[in-house]
Formats: sequence, structure tokens, C-alpha cells
Amino acid sequence: MSKVAVIMGSTSDLPVMQDAIDILKGFDIEVEVDIVSAHRTPEKMFSYGKEAHTRGISVIIAGAGGAAHLPGMIASLSPLPVIGVPVKSSNSIDGWDSVLSILQMPGGVPVATVALDGAKNAGILAAQIIGTQDKCVLDKVVMYKEGLKQKVIEGAKSVKK
Repeated sequence: MSKVAVIMGSTSDLPVMQDAIDILKGFDIEVEVDIVSAHRTPEKMFSYGKEAHTRGISVIIAGAGGAAHLPGMIASLSPLPVIGVPVKSSNSIDGWDSVLSILQMPGGVPVATVALDGAKNAGILAAQIIGTQDKCVLDKVVMYKEGLKQKVIEGAKSVKK
């Protein structure tokens, strides 16, 4: 069974990152949640990034606000795909500092970056990555997307009434 790590720089990021946790649990994907600060616990960050793949983690979702170094630093340490979630935090400049810190990675250290506070999409993307190797998860993603389609069709019907 695949497992996704959802990590964040502080507990203040949890309200945003909860969307990723919830969507992954909805796909019946095991989730490991932790606080790993690039600036306040760099030793923990180093060991987490280097060892995650040895614990059965398949994808890492890393959320951070402000300077937002966590996703990029984890990506520099881990062989796993990393999805970065820029978080608009109290010390953020309208969130753009977080977006650019995660988005503008140097060549060789990719971080898939979702929208500001876009943890739900990070969870869906992680499920899609896992679905390339796990048909059960892929089937759930297909059903989820079909559900999105049906909501739009029903919405269109209600507007036309």
C-alpha cells in the first residue's frame, strides 16, 4: 500500500494542509502527517528528506508559508516526487513570496507546485501519481473526476430551470 507524507513548517499551516489529508483519506491512501520546519528544525528536515522513501512513502506534499523553503529543501534531499503547497501565512506578502519560493526551483530539483493554499489539488495530484502504479487508487480518481463532471451537469440543469 502506498503512503503519502503531508508535512508543513508549523501547526499554523494545518488548516490549509488538512484539505490534502482529507482528499487522500477519501482515496483510502495512508497519510503520514508531521511538522518539519526548514528553519527551526533543519536536522529533522534533513533526516526526513533522506529517509522518507525507506519508510514506504511514495509522494511528499510539503506546505510552507513566507520564505517557504521546506518543499525545495525536501526535494533536494529526497528521490521522491515532492508537491509544494504555498501557504498564505501571517508573515507572507500576499502569498506571492511563498508561491515564488516554491515555484522558482533551480534545474535538477523539481517541485510540482499547486496554487496558493491549494492543498486539495496537491492531494489529488499525489493520488494521480500513485494511481499510475495502483489500479485501485486510479479507479477512485476516475470516479472522483466523474463526480466532478456530474456536479457541473447538475449545476447546469439547475441554472436552466
